[in-house]
This record gives sequence, structure tokens and C-alpha cells, in this order.
Amino acid sequence: MRDLKATSGNTHLSGYQLMWMLVTFDLPVETKPQRHAATKFRMALLDLGFEMSQFSNYLRFCNGKEQFESYVRKIGSQLPEFGEVYVFQFTDRQYENIVRFSDQGRRSPTKNPTQLALF
Repeated sequence: MRDLKATSGNTHLSGYQLMWMLVTFDLPVETKPQRHAATKFRMALLDLGFEMSQFSNYLRFCNGKEQFESYVRKIGSQLPEFGEVYVFQFTDRQYENIVRFSDQGRRSPTKNPTQLALF
């Protein structure tokens, strides 16, 4: 995402203020209740607007530190009883530089969204 100006014209959001969240987790799935809890957690992430990157890795764009902290609180309220959950944050500029390999080859850089969606 490139530098954006807010509609008020007074606020300038740069690729260093805009950020991404990566939620990665390792949840037990040996019993039916554990599988149910893991599925419920994944569904909660989807309901919060995260996209699945891999089965236990979910990404979401945030427009700043306040929104990031808000989502951390929401994730915290959905935690299953057992397992490990990590929430990483990185800037939009750092996201642009992620190196991705797929099917034994290097993929082209991921394109960032061209506009900021407000809900």
C-alpha cells in the first residue's frame, strides 16, 4: 500500500504507520471438543476480517496501532482453553518485502491492497 491521505486532508498515513497482523497458532485437535474449539477460533478470526494465509496463519490489514490493539483484545476474548496463539505486527512497508516461495519457486511479491476499506 502506498502513502494515503485521509479524507480530512489533515492526516497522512504512511506505509510505516499502516500495519498488518499475523495470527499464528498451534491448537490441540486430538479430541472432538478440542477440534470444535480450534474450529470456533478459526471462525472467529474470519468473522473479524482475517484471511487464511495457511491453515494456522491468518492475516489482516490494520490502519494503525489503535486498531491493532483493538483486534488483539478481540482475539484475546476468543482464545480456546488450550494451545498457543501468537499475534505479530509488521508495517505495510515490511509486508511489501516478504519473500514467498511456492511449489519450489520464488513467487512475485504480494500486491498490497490499493485502497483502504472502512467498515
